Amino acid sequence: MEASSIIDIPDDCLIFIFQALDCQADRESFGLTCRRWLHIQNITRLSLQFHCSFSLFNITPSQSNLSVESYHLSRLLTRFSHLQSLSLSGCTELPDSALAQLGSSGHRLQALHLDCCFGITDIGISLIGSSCPNLAVISLYRCLVTDEGLEALACSCPGLRDVNLAYCYLITDGGLRALLRGCRELRAVKISFCRHLSGIGFRDCSQTLAHVDAESCKLEPEGIMAIVSGGGLQYLNISGLSSGLRADGLCSIGEGFCKSLKILNLRMCRTIGDESILSIAKGCPLLKEWNLALCHEVKLPGWESIGRFCNSLEVLHVNRCRNLCDRGIQALRDGCRRLCILHINRAYRTSAIELFKLHRGRVQIREEEVMCVGPDWTCR
Repeated sequence: MEASSIIDIPDDCLIFIFQALDCQADRESFGLTCRRWLHIQNITRLSLQFHCSFSLFNITPSQSNLSVESYHLSRLLTRFSHLQSLSLSGCTELPDSALAQLGSSGHRLQALHLDCCFGITDIGISLIGSSCPNLAVISLYRCLVTDEGLEALACSCPGLRDVNLAYCYLITDGGLRALLRGCRELRAVKISFCRHLSGIGFRDCSQTLAHVDAESCKLEPEGIMAIVSGGGLQYLNISGLSSGLRADGLCSIGEGFCKSLKILNLRMCRTIGDESILSIAKGCPLLKEWNLALCHEVKLPGWESIGRFCNSLEVLHVNRCRNLCDRGIQALRDGCRRLCILHINRAYRTSAIELFKLHRGRVQIREEEVMCVGPDWTCR
């Protein structure tokens, strides 16, 4: 029998061996055996996070002074040629030109994170579009993208499903409209703190759109109607809406388009009144979590409508609501039969709360300690 060597073992077998390793140390040292095993280790790597990148839980780059040049990216993409996910988040000086290196292997990329890449402009976005046509996820948090970049992205990457545009203050409803019309499989869009958006760019959005994060945007009633127009929304965060919104400005959420809505965050929507609360309570039968913290204009009729109609509600936030009275607490106690958690400020200690605990012992009352600062209540 002829002697065989590592050269005779097919790549598929070596890949199977590598993927069967449970110990992280063994996986990291696998490529030290020989060049062939290093090749196997390289082609099986599907995700890469640059050393200066940050995670969602640590937004401080580990090496803030590290300058990422085109040749750095080129060498890494040559070595790891089968990447499906790449994070360059935190590479604050990364230039547009560096993204040209994606051309050789970009067709495999499905997720690209460029959070806080302040050097990336519409030129870089166009390079991404031409190099990565199969992208499903892209995060451009705090990038200098404009409507022109969004239009190019929509034309080149129609399969996008998750787009993060938070703090992209240069975009308008026109760019958002182009993105939503070009990418009909979008499931999640984040536009928090985009001050130039009214929301009308969501008009005629796809039914696939299930997650919209629009905290601290200057949304208009017509824009809110556009956001929910697709009919498939399950998560909506419009906390911190402009105080200029009318008390009935959110009635459109409950007018038949949000029957699938499960999580709604209206924190700090200080002008929202009982009419909107009633409409949402009646029109969103699957609502499981509702944040109404600092919603000062919700009064007894609003609390009564929540208790009466929110039969699927499991988590309710009523922290620092000035017009939450004992009768409102009683209405919540007598209704909301599936309620599991009630968030309320510790300063609100009355007999109504004690009766709530007595009658609804399975509901967790989570009390926040607060202090009064000027006109509002804030967490200590």
